[in-house]
Amino acid sequence: MTDYDIIGDVHGEGAKLRGLLDLLGWSPDASGTYRHADANRQVIFVGDLVDRGLEQREVLTIARAMVEAGTARMVMGNHEFNAICYATPDPAVPGDFLRTHSPKNTKQCAVFLEGLPDEDQRADWIAWFRTLPLWLDEEELGGLRVIHACWHEASMEVVRNACGGGNVLGDDVRLYARASDSKDPLYKAVEVLLKGPEVELASYDLPIYKDRGGVERSKARLCWWLTGIRPLGEVLDIPANSVTEDDEPYPDLSTRLSTVATHGFEYEEDITLMFGHYWHRGAPEAQPYSSPHTACVDYSAAKDGPLAAYRWRGGETTINPANYVCFPETTAAVSSAS
Repeated sequence: MTDYDIIGDVHGEGAKLRGLLDLLGWSPDASGTYRHADANRQVIFVGDLVDRGLEQREVLTIARAMVEAGTARMVMGNHEFNAICYATPDPAVPGDFLRTHSPKNTKQCAVFLEGLPDEDQRADWIAWFRTLPLWLDEEELGGLRVIHACWHEASMEVVRNACGGGNVLGDDVRLYARASDSKDPLYKAVEVLLKGPEVELASYDLPIYKDRGGVERSKARLCWWLTGIRPLGEVLDIPANSVTEDDEPYPDLSTRLSTVATHGFEYEEDITLMFGHYWHRGAPEAQPYSSPHTACVDYSAAKDGPLAAYRWRGGETTINPANYVCFPETTAAVSSAS
């Protein structure tokens, strides 16, 4: 039974990735490919290798070499999906792309584009992104599930139906076109799996807020890993110190209650599930989860947080916060790399 080091969103942070791999006991061989002394161990990247950090090429090279050598696996993140669509011409609109080259979209992927300025090389990386599965299940991993944002069976079934029973979008431009068309069921399915479910703020009588990039948002991510009645500040993933579209302080959500389970995205199975995407902060043991079988490995490495990993040992069914390893190390979230 394989043991896994599940690594959170790297976002071009090469120094943090090298430091974390070293801390976990991985080292490069003569070819530069990272390997572990325990041949029964693999890394799993939860996606979002690219954008934000400045060491795009190094991060991609490390991860791809490990995947091709069989020492790692990876699932697609929303930033890999965005990069594919930004680079793919729209078959229905000559001269346009599936992810339009608007100032907002170009700004979001600017670091990736600048880090890989050679178009042929960038096309090669895009082609590799297309090979990535959208999730890894317990049959493939021996009792573990991994996805970038949200495990949702109904959305996964839509993907399977579109992909002939599989979970890889592959080279078929028609699938990416469908996944970019807001009227197509595949669009919503991919949005949920790679970006997580969202809810309309108006349904809670809440105003629009501005995200970290200053973009106005009328929807908020749903913290689907929670169930029951909870403060609205836990239910909705709205960054602390957010402001309204008028730059006023966002309403205090700590005293308003909401029933999370009514949205239908709750995770109630007893199979261990790892995901990223959600920019957690603080100590892993302090994070609220409804299930002892779910855990996030994204601790804001692209901002000022550490790059996190979870050391899953074959057969483990319940999350143990002591199994987190972070680089840079923190006193609240460190595990032995033995």
